[in-house]
Amino acid sequence: MGCVSRGLCEYETPRIVKIHSCKVSVANRLLQLLIVAYVIGWVFVLQRGYQDTDEVLSSVTTKVKGAALADGAVFDAADYVVPPQEPNSFFVMTNFVLTANQTQGTCPQSPAVSPCRTDADCAKGIIDSEGEGLMTGSCVPAAVAAAGAAAAAASSSSSRVKSCEVRAWCPLEKRAPAPSPALLTGAENFTVLIKNSVQFTKFGFFKRNIASGTNVSALRSCRYDPRREPHCPVFRLGDVVTGAGEQFQQLALEGGVVGIMVEWNCDLDLSWERCRPSYSFQRLDSRRSNETIAPGYNFRFSRYFRDANGTESRALIKAYGIRFVVQVYGQGRKFNIIPTLMNVGSGIALLGVATVVCDVLVLYVFKRRHLYREKKFKDAGDDDDDGGEGGRTPMM
Repeated sequence: MGCVSRGLCEYETPRIVKIHSCKVSVANRLLQLLIVAYVIGWVFVLQRGYQDTDEVLSSVTTKVKGAALADGAVFDAADYVVPPQEPNSFFVMTNFVLTANQTQGTCPQSPAVSPCRTDADCAKGIIDSEGEGLMTGSCVPAAVAAAGAAAAAASSSSSRVKSCEVRAWCPLEKRAPAPSPALLTGAENFTVLIKNSVQFTKFGFFKRNIASGTNVSALRSCRYDPRREPHCPVFRLGDVVTGAGEQFQQLALEGGVVGIMVEWNCDLDLSWERCRPSYSFQRLDSRRSNETIAPGYNFRFSRYFRDANGTESRALIKAYGIRFVVQVYGQGRKFNIIPTLMNVGSGIALLGVATVVCDVLVLYVFKRRHLYREKKFKDAGDDDDDGGEGGRTPMM
């Protein structure tokens, strides 16, 4: 109880002690100088602690142009940009495997997918997860074209490799590696116009990456160059891939994903014209040379046709290419008195650290620490007492 009552009945107040020591004085001034330099240099100059911030809101549209020759045919934007529009990204086909003139019918699957010896090995009406159609229940020679069970029965060679017959789009897709070199090597010279609109809603600021006053002819003639034309919104695809640290012709073989980074870091206390984006490029998917499982970027799509007799056919395309993803990020900054006062107050509070550090030095480190403690701390007795300890003067 004595300790409790003593703690409840004691009050501590700071005491000022002037210490004549060059070591303590220099340490105190150095600490204060460092704190002031941190507050001014880091908080206010580098981090701009006097400004409020807002994250960028953005919308992106793209338009790809160019033409290339492949297999004797000319491919334009309608052929190699699939699909025509994607949110904040676009895909450019650079290589492909074509399976032409597919029609609905029956044909044997690949022996690697569904090998068989007899019809009992082929479950009728089943769609294998690795297969390409509905099994008919027939085991046919794998080399026989899709001509039905009658053609398979006519085969006199019993030693041929057989596989299960399926009802599907026939002939089945060509299982072939991507052509090398890439078929659409001319895609390196394709261009893309990136139209980016941004706003900082907190500050009521809106702007586009196309400079105001730019006419159509100037937009058509400019090409992005980090040194000469860093703000041109028209990019050559070969330059984008090179900027990501890749070789276009190598990447075009099996495809990949490349990011186009658009950074808006704007000081809105300056003029409206000085808020401009900066561009950078980066490979986003795996770039390891030993990647052998599902490398690159590819997908399949088809185009349908109908002849004069009403027979429907399609061309199946396994497309390899580069998917360009446009990523917009950044901050807008503008002066605001509230963060300014908060950072000034924090800086003033930090100056107290110098006093705490110097107190630790004089009370626990220096040789004369016992003398400093005697001068620093003093017990003053209870003011309600009429006399006694602590140098109190008795009442007359």
